[in-house]
Amino acid sequence: MKPILIALALAGVVSQAVAQPVPPAAATPTGDPAKGQMLYAQCAACHEIDSDANTLGPSLKGVVGRKAGAVEGYNYSPPMRRAELTWTRETLDAFLTDPQAVVAGTKMPFAGMASPADRADLVAYLEAHGATPPPADAKPGP
Repeated sequence: MKPILIALALAGVVSQAVAQPVPPAAATPTGDPAKGQMLYAQCAACHEIDSDANTLGPSLKGVVGRKAGAVEGYNYSPPMRRAELTWTRETLDAFLTDPQAVVAGTKMPFAGMASPADRADLVAYLEAHGATPPPADAKPGP
């Protein structure tokens, strides 16, 4: 097993079919949104960020704080629809590291982003493009 998969498994992120909780916020560094904007070019072929339009992938506008598989009108894979996770800095970091390890069977054809600094920058850019507030009945994180 790859070292990152072992680390994710130990952190409680990996599941065979349903994504699991990830470590607390302190585990993921804050990034630079300006650098993240350049990295977002890898995502832009499949995802909108300035509109709610779905293209090959769902819109990422307001992704931080949103439940996985929740964009109206997008045809998610069954595993993503069943995933019980919310897109936080930590879950996005884990997913961007290895999407298949977090949501096995996701249809996102992305091999992952190896650099923790690049992932932090990309997540900071996503955070800068709006965040979805948690629902009133949301339970506090770990």
